[in-house]
Amino acid sequence: MAGRIEDYALIGDMQTAALVCRDGSVDWLCLPRFDSHAVFAGLLGTEEHGFWRIGPSHPEGEAAPAATRRRYRGDSLILEQEWDTPRGTVRVTDFMPPRDGAPQLTRVVEGVSGRVPMHSALRMRFSYGRVVPWVHRVDGRTVAVAGPDSVWLDTDVETHGQDLTTHSDFTVAPGERLAFTIQWQPSHKEPPPLPDPEGALELTAEFWREWVEHCTYHGPYREAVVRSLITLKALTYAPTGGIVAAPTTSLPEDIGGSRNWDYRYTWLRDAAITLSSLLRTGYREEARAWREWLLRAVAGDPENLQIMYGIAGERELGEAELDWLPGYENSGPVRVGNGAAHQLQLDVYGEVTEALHLAHMTGLARNDYASLLQLKLIRYLEGHWNQPDEGIWEVRGPRRHFVHSKVMTWVAVDRTIKLIESGDVDGPLERWRDLRDEIHRDVCEKGYDPERNTFTQSYGSKELDASLLLIPQMGFLPPDDKRVIGTIEAIQRELSTPDGFVLRYPTAGDDAGVDGLEGDEGAFLACSFWLADDLAMIGRVDEARKLFEKLLALRNDLGLLAEEWDSRLQRQVGNFPQAFSHVPLIDTALRLTASGAYGG
Repeated sequence: MAGRIEDYALIGDMQTAALVCRDGSVDWLCLPRFDSHAVFAGLLGTEEHGFWRIGPSHPEGEAAPAATRRRYRGDSLILEQEWDTPRGTVRVTDFMPPRDGAPQLTRVVEGVSGRVPMHSALRMRFSYGRVVPWVHRVDGRTVAVAGPDSVWLDTDVETHGQDLTTHSDFTVAPGERLAFTIQWQPSHKEPPPLPDPEGALELTAEFWREWVEHCTYHGPYREAVVRSLITLKALTYAPTGGIVAAPTTSLPEDIGGSRNWDYRYTWLRDAAITLSSLLRTGYREEARAWREWLLRAVAGDPENLQIMYGIAGERELGEAELDWLPGYENSGPVRVGNGAAHQLQLDVYGEVTEALHLAHMTGLARNDYASLLQLKLIRYLEGHWNQPDEGIWEVRGPRRHFVHSKVMTWVAVDRTIKLIESGDVDGPLERWRDLRDEIHRDVCEKGYDPERNTFTQSYGSKELDASLLLIPQMGFLPPDDKRVIGTIEAIQRELSTPDGFVLRYPTAGDDAGVDGLEGDEGAFLACSFWLADDLAMIGRVDEARKLFEKLLALRNDLGLLAEEWDSRLQRQVGNFPQAFSHVPLIDTALRLTASGAYGG
């Protein structure tokens, strides 16, 4: 059975990622890319759907013991888990070296004290747990083959097959190091080269050491910020610069419910705000790579801008259900692909334009096509900004005039005006100033409830929406505007959970509501960070700091956050780890540090 979401650690090579549970089981790994079929899909089903556990031997029928302690080795993605047993202490080090050839997952077992009996159970199941591969030996190496895929296991430890699983039983003594490595290779190609586990470990440690040295943030929340930055780097697909929202699919927003989506794609919104955080902490190369990815993905067709693309810029992300997988804790269906890809979400134009504006303002080398793209996006918005859309939360109900979407179209026009005013491009300045004013008036007249002194989710609605917290952060209105303060306070009253975190919007329980879906969901962590930001902006800095530090306490022991927090069950829910949670963590830390609003 899969562990709790927060029981997992992330390791990865900037092309794919694995989740490793406290009991030493790798329960999720897609090869060779983030969006490829899973080789280990036990996270969304049972052990029958694929896993790889290494840990101390235990009696058959009993649950595998959880590690006594675990940590990342310094500022890296090298995971170390240790077990204290009656026979002694053992350490398992898991990592995926930045890729130069075949993707690898290496696990090094090291004796710390005593002589500890160990067991490895490797059950590979291709095509998300549906296909049992042909496992055989080739020149002393173990290979699993099915269709186009092969996975090669290399180890000096003796292995044997039983129950369609590759097992190893061995004992590790103090100072002894035994390595296991799996590598993926197209099945029609020659075997991958024999791995060098110790050399790969040293190179991986050096990669992360050098990368973290570029971080320009040295404030009181550095540990949390650096861990979030490492997580964002791990979610970046190195060959193209695309950034996935999360490395998983169908981890539920509501345990036992159907709010389960595939996040292994590049949302323009998520990637744009990620770029913002990377730029503000010194990571210009990642920002440049993302801008190049954006220009390739959108190409010459900004009128048909999608809200998300594949990690190489693919447009077709057809949604399907995998009915042989029961889902995480029976939360079905399990979905791959994402049908929201072709929704109209007007806010995306604002996020993309804001990211390009920030890149320009921070001195990223000029790209003429990026400026041309920005002008094309505004020309499109001129004729479409006043349409209803599906909004930031990708509702599957009717389109509406979402206030946040309108605000972000204002942002798109405003930032483009600033680009023209800088003299770098030419454009119809007066016409677009008039457009900016028109959008602003429209939002203030139709999206504001003067009786309650709050902006609303959509025109004519009485509902609130946490995305309204971005109004002052985007500069649409100043923080001291009474309408901004009223909106913040209304969201605190109406969208806060008993423990002080923030829901995206009211859900309808068993009935389909504004989002067209049944069931509820947890507090949305990004929205809770936005509230902390807003509180700091309106001068309530002590309250902002306390909320921020409560949010930091929700991270698992390795500093990772899922998409949401279930206040009732007191556990993380949603896809994991989630870029859209780690980015606002960085932003809020920067804001609080600048204001001096931190303890100690």
